Amino acid sequence: MSSLGEEAKDWIVSILVAVVLAFFIRQFIVELYIVDGPSMRPTLQSGERLVVNKFIYRFRPPEKGEVLVFRYPRDPSRDFIKRVIAVPGDSIEIKEGRVYVNDQLLNEPYILEKTRSEYPRATVPQGTIFVMGDNRNNSEDSRFVDVGFVPYDLIKGKAVLVFWPVGQFKTLE
Repeated sequence: MSSLGEEAKDWIVSILVAVVLAFFIRQFIVELYIVDGPSMRPTLQSGERLVVNKFIYRFRPPEKGEVLVFRYPRDPSRDFIKRVIAVPGDSIEIKEGRVYVNDQLLNEPYILEKTRSEYPRATVPQGTIFVMGDNRNNSEDSRFVDVGFVPYDLIKGKAVLVFWPVGQFKTLE
């Protein structure tokens, strides 16, 4: 009878360790997300599943060109996924459908069409980033008051890998 009790105890300890480990990994290391909506097309499609690195920004700030997940400033229970266009101290301007960062035309091979909106020249404040969706004409991003400059403390992590559907498996640079 004691061996049955020992076996049950071992199972309970193993399950508890697995739950704590899973919680730790999800809380601090990686989290899985589902892309919802067309704002990141063609880079990401609605329904794709991503692995998001949650610890990288504990060691360094976000960099231009990275795709990341952040909490929507107006409703932090919602997560958005966008591309970093400008970082603190950069100037950003959109004119005639083209994006300029620090007065340089941004090379954007990941977009399919020019931006239809304009954005007046502005400087990205310290502790924030300017983000945009790759599908510029169907994206709620930093150009709009509801999002604006995204504070670092709302950033959840860097999107690093599409793992589902299997045929769409790819890393995000």
